[in-house]
Amino acid sequence: MKILLAEDDLNLGKLMSMLLKKQNILTTWVQDGEEAYNKVYTDGYDVLVLDWMMPRLSGVQLCSRLRDEDYQGKILLLTAKDTVADKVQGLNAGADDYLVKPFAMEELVARLHALCRRQDSYKVSNLSYGDYVLEASTYCLAYGKKRVELRPREYKLLEILLRNKGQVMPRTVLQDRIWGIDSDVTENNLDVHIRLLRKKIASLNNEELIKTLRGVGYYVE
Repeated sequence: MKILLAEDDLNLGKLMSMLLKKQNILTTWVQDGEEAYNKVYTDGYDVLVLDWMMPRLSGVQLCSRLRDEDYQGKILLLTAKDTVADKVQGLNAGADDYLVKPFAMEELVARLHALCRRQDSYKVSNLSYGDYVLEASTYCLAYGKKRVELRPREYKLLEILLRNKGQVMPRTVLQDRIWGIDSDVTENNLDVHIRLLRKKIASLNNEELIKTLRGVGYYVE
């Protein structure tokens, strides 16, 4: 099992990292929410363990941001907040589980294993297209031995186009699926993401994988 632990308390973070590693749980420890966000998509973590109260970006804020980006991994919130309203807030933000401090390490380990078992039943598989592989666990696009990391919306955009290959996806449909039907993003946001995505694909194979049908939308042949 591989987890990302985001805990700003220095002593608690060190202790948890040490005890989790003794349980053969590979642990990457960071101390604030922004650092955690920058790590999420760089490796295939089985579970994110997020402290609610962290500097720069709280655990519940990070949880909400990731779910808005359609992040599918498991998230466990750690917090001293123990009211029903707090638990509801955390779960509504997208957490899969909730553990109140102070807690026993045995319970944390048991909950992590339970989340991993639940995840195995519907793990998202990689998506292949010719020699390209869109890796679900790492949010990377691979071509042979080359790999490039995609940002969440870039990943989602390419996934939609690949799953609908041969079909032109209208701009409005892509905007709704990537940003949400109630979002106020402009068409320029979509164009910027397409441009950046094309640049990353070209770095792998110098190929223009994504085609444009002017005035309508984008597609992959």
